[in-house]
Amino acid sequence: MPNITLPDGSVRQFETATTGAEIAASIGKGLARDAVAVRVDGELVDLTRDIEEDAAVEIVTRESDDGLELLRHDAAHVLAEAVKELWPDTQVTIGPAIENGFYYDFAREAPFTEDDLEVIEARMHEIVARDEAIEREVWERDSAVDFFRNIGEEYKAEIIESIPSDEALTLYRQGEFIDLCRGPHLPSTGKLGNAFKLTHVSGAYWRGDSRNEMLQRVYGTAWPHEKQLRQYLLMLEEAEKRDHRRLARTMDLFHFQEEAPGAVFWHPKGWTLFQSLINFMRQQQNAAGYREINTPELMDRSLWQASGHWESFGENMYTTETVDGRHYAIKPMNCPGHVQVFKQGITSYRDLPYRLAEFGKCHRYEPSGALHGMMRVRAFTQDDAHIFCTPEQITDESIAVCDLILGIYRDFGFDNVRIKFADRPEVRVGEDSVWDQAEAALLKALEVAGLDYTHNPGEGAFYGPKLEFVLRDAIGRDWQCGTLQVDLNMPGRLGATYIGEDGDKHLPVMLHRAIFGSLERFIGILIEHHAGNLPLWLAPIQVKVLTITSDADDYAETVARRLRDAGLRAETDCRNEKISYKVREHSVQKVPVLLAVGQREVEEQTVAMRRLGSKNQRVLSLEEALAELDDEVRNRGRLS
Repeated sequence: MPNITLPDGSVRQFETATTGAEIAASIGKGLARDAVAVRVDGELVDLTRDIEEDAAVEIVTRESDDGLELLRHDAAHVLAEAVKELWPDTQVTIGPAIENGFYYDFAREAPFTEDDLEVIEARMHEIVARDEAIEREVWERDSAVDFFRNIGEEYKAEIIESIPSDEALTLYRQGEFIDLCRGPHLPSTGKLGNAFKLTHVSGAYWRGDSRNEMLQRVYGTAWPHEKQLRQYLLMLEEAEKRDHRRLARTMDLFHFQEEAPGAVFWHPKGWTLFQSLINFMRQQQNAAGYREINTPELMDRSLWQASGHWESFGENMYTTETVDGRHYAIKPMNCPGHVQVFKQGITSYRDLPYRLAEFGKCHRYEPSGALHGMMRVRAFTQDDAHIFCTPEQITDESIAVCDLILGIYRDFGFDNVRIKFADRPEVRVGEDSVWDQAEAALLKALEVAGLDYTHNPGEGAFYGPKLEFVLRDAIGRDWQCGTLQVDLNMPGRLGATYIGEDGDKHLPVMLHRAIFGSLERFIGILIEHHAGNLPLWLAPIQVKVLTITSDADDYAETVARRLRDAGLRAETDCRNEKISYKVREHSVQKVPVLLAVGQREVEEQTVAMRRLGSKNQRVLSLEEALAELDDEVRNRGRLS
C-alpha cells in the first residue's frame, strides 16, 4: 500500500503496487496524455515500472527538459528500428539524444543518400503509427553478448563485453527490434509523435577513435509538438543563410584549407575586423585597470605538469621533443604563463588586485570531425585575463568582471545574455574544502550583484568553479562565450605568493576571465548574428565612394580622403561601370554605407548616401555626412 508524495506535497495512497502511468491517470487525463516518464525519489524511470513502496514521485511530461531528452532518445531508437527493417544487414552501434535532436551511428558499406533519409523517415512514421509497446528486459551479460553476436551485431556485442559482469544489463524491445539501453523509454512508439525530421548524414569513427573504422552517422531533430519542429526548421533555414563560412567568402574575410586544418587564413578585410575587436577590447581593459602582457607559445612540459594541465588536458595539447631531449608543449591556454609574470618580484597585499591581460595565441587538438569553420578551430586567440587578489577582494572583482562582460556584449548587439554557475567536475585538482570556498565566493558575488543565474552542475574547470555567459543571437541560438573562474588551486601549484598585512606569505586567489573567449569564434558568431551586416563601427570597409560619371573621380578621391582623415575606413570605386552595378556588388559584400557622387554632387559638394539594406538615399553636404558617420562610429551606433 504505497503512499505517493507529489511535488505539491499532497499524498495519494494506492492499495497495491502502482506505476507512473497509473499515478498520472489518477491526477488527470491531460497529464496522462503528456506523461513520458516518472521520477521516483529523484531517479528517472519508465512510466511502466512498478512502485511498490512509499516514494516521492514527479510525473515527467514531454515539454520538460527531461521529457524532451527522452523523446529524442526514443527517436534515435525508432531511427535504428527503421534502418534495420529497410536494410537488415546494417549494424547498429550507438544512438544518443543531443542538443536539438539525436543521431544514430550505423555500420553499412553503401553510403546513405538524401533519398534514403526520406525513405527512413517515412518508415519511422509507420513505426510510430504502429504504437509498438516498448518493454524493458534485464539480461545476463554473457547471454546478451551471445545474442547480439548471433544476429550479426558485432559492435553491440563489443559494447556489452566492456560492461562489468556484475552490473545490471537492460535491453529494450519494440516490435522486432531490441537494443541495449539503460533507459528510461516511452511506454510505446506512438508516444513519440510525429514532430521529428532527419536532417543529414556525416562520418564518425567507431568510439571516436580515428584508428577505428568509419561509420555513418544519421542526424535528426525531434520536438514535443509539430509547431516547434516547424519553428526549428525555419531557424535552420535562416542559419544556413547566415552561415559565417559562406558570408566570409562573399565578404572576402578569411578561408580554411586542408594544409592547416582548424586554422584561419585571414584576408585583409578579415584581419581588419580581427584587429578592430582587439583594439576595442584593449581600450575597455585599459580603462578597467588591466595591464597587457605577452607570454611564450612554447613552454617546457614541466610547467604544464605542475599546473595540472598535463594530467587533465594533455591529450589535447600539441607537443614536441627537441634534439637535446627536452619536451615542450604549445600552450592551449595562457594561465600558467600569467602566473610566471606575477611571480617576478615580491608582491605585497597593497599591490592587489593585480590584473593581467593577453591576446594569447593558443592551440588545442580537436578531432577532425569536430572542426566547424570559426566555431570550432585548433588555433585561436583568447582575450584572456587573470586577476590576482586576496580572498576579501573576490566579490568586488567578480562583480566588476560581470559588469565589464555584460557591457561589452551590449556594445556588440547582444542584449539577451544568460549566466550559468558551473561547479566542481568529477575530474579536478584541489581539496574539497578549497572548492567549497571558491564556489561560495562566486555565488556570493552573483547574489551581491543581483544577477540571475542557472545551475550547470559538474561543468566547472578542473581547477575551479566558473560562471558561463551565454549569448542568444538574432535567430534564437545560444552561444557560450565569456567565463569567470575562481581558482584557489593553480597559484599554489605554481608557487605564487604575496606578502600579507601580517608580513607572512599568502596564496593569492586567481580569477580567470575571458569575454570573447576565442576571437575567431566570436567573429563567427558576430557574422551570423548580424547576417554579415556588421555595425558601421565594426565593418572592415565602412564606406565606399562610388562615381556615377568619370567627371567625379577626383571629387570621389577627395571624399574618401576626408573620410579616412576622420578615422573611417573608406575606399573609392571609380570603375567604368553603371552605378546600379556598383551598388549591387558592394551591397552583396555588406559594405554598410555607399556614397554616390556625380556631376551634381561635385558642383554642390554633396554626397548621395545609401545605407545597406535600404533602397532610399539621402543627399547630404560632405560635412554633414562626415559628422554623421564619425558620430555613429565613435558612439558604436548608440544615440549620442
